[in-house]
Amino acid sequence: MTVDHADARVTTPVPWSMVGAGAALIGTSYGLARFAYGLFAPDLQRAFAFGPALSGVISAGSYVGYCVAIVVALVVTDRVGARRTAVAAGVVATVGTATVALAPTTAVLAAGILVAGSSTGLASPPLAVAVAHRIAGTARDRAQTVVNAGTGLGVLVSGPVALVLVGQWRLAWGLFAVIAAAVTVWVARTVPAARSGAEGSAERGVRPGTARLVLAAGGLGVASIAVWTFGRDLLTAAGWSSAGSTTLWVVLGAAGFLGALGGDLATRFGAARSWTVVVLVFAGSTLLIALAPGAPGAVLVAAAGFGAAYVCLTGLLLLWATRLYPDRSSFGVGLAFLVIALGQAVGAPAVGALVGGFGAVTAFVVCAGVGLVVAAVRPPSPAP
Repeated sequence: MTVDHADARVTTPVPWSMVGAGAALIGTSYGLARFAYGLFAPDLQRAFAFGPALSGVISAGSYVGYCVAIVVALVVTDRVGARRTAVAAGVVATVGTATVALAPTTAVLAAGILVAGSSTGLASPPLAVAVAHRIAGTARDRAQTVVNAGTGLGVLVSGPVALVLVGQWRLAWGLFAVIAAAVTVWVARTVPAARSGAEGSAERGVRPGTARLVLAAGGLGVASIAVWTFGRDLLTAAGWSSAGSTTLWVVLGAAGFLGALGGDLATRFGAARSWTVVVLVFAGSTLLIALAPGAPGAVLVAAAGFGAAYVCLTGLLLLWATRLYPDRSSFGVGLAFLVIALGQAVGAPAVGALVGGFGAVTAFVVCAGVGLVVAAVRPPSPAP
C-alpha cells in the first residue's frame, strides 16, 4: 500500500496487537515499575523505617535511572531497532520489580526502584518509532496516544493488587515482576525491528520551538510529584484507611485511559487550546486534593481529573515532539520524556523536603502553582 505522508487524511490499518503490546509495556514500566512506588510508599516506609524526606530521595532515584536510560534509548534505538530496545525495557522492568520484592535492606530497595524506573526511559522512544514505522496519517496520532495511555492501565492494575495483598508488598512486587516478564514476551512477538532510517540523514541540532517544549515538559514533571509520590501519604494523614486511599489510586488509573483522547483533542480543538485546558484540570485537581483531603467526593473527582489530565498531557507532549521532529521521532520523544523525568528527579526530593518541613498541604499547593505556570507554556497550534 502506498501512503502519501503529506496528506494527514490518509490512514493505514492499525496493527492493534502491536499497539496493545506497546500500551502494556508502557503500563508495566510506568504504572507498575515506576509509579507504584507512591502507592506502596507508606508500607515501605514502615517496613524499612524511613521518613518522607528519604522517601523522596528514593523516588528521585527512579527518575535519575529514567534519565540515564532514555539517553541510552536515544542512542541504541536507531542502531539495534525498536524491538530489541523495547524488549530491553521489559527485561529491566522485570529485574527492577523482582529486586524490590526481594530487597533485604533500604539500599537494595533503592537500587531496585532505580532499576525499575529505568525501564520507562527505554520504553517510550522505540515504541514511538515502531508506531511511526507501521502507521501513517490520522491513525498515527491516535495510536501514539493510545500506547502512551498504557500508564493508566498499569496504575489500574497496581491498585487492586495492593487492595488484595494488603500488607504483603513483597508478594505484590513479585507479581509485578511476573507481569513484566509476560509483557516482554508479547513485545518481542509484535513490535517490529524498525529503525528510523530517515533520521540518519535528517537535519541535526535543536530546532526552533524546542525551548518551549523543554519548559513545558520540565514543569509538568515537577508539578506531578506531589500526587504521584505523596498522594497516599496526604490521604492517610487525613484519616483515610489503607483500602480507601488505594481505591482512589484505582480511580486515578482508570481515568488515565481518557488520556488516549489526547490525539483527538489536538485534532479537534488545536494543540494550544487543548494543552491549556488540560493543564488547568491537572493543577486544579492537585489543589483540590490539598484543600479537601477529608472530603471523599472531592478527592474522587480530583483523582479522576489528575489521572486523565496527566496521561493526556504526556500524550500531547509526545505529539508536540513528533511534530517538531517528524524525521527524528525517537529524538523528539526522548527529549520530551527525558525532561519530564528531570523535572520529577529534581522535584521529588524538593517536594519531600517541603512535606517534611511544612506539611503535605503546602507541598501540594506549590505543585499546583507550578502547574498553573505550565499552562502558559503552550505548543504551537497548528503544531509544526
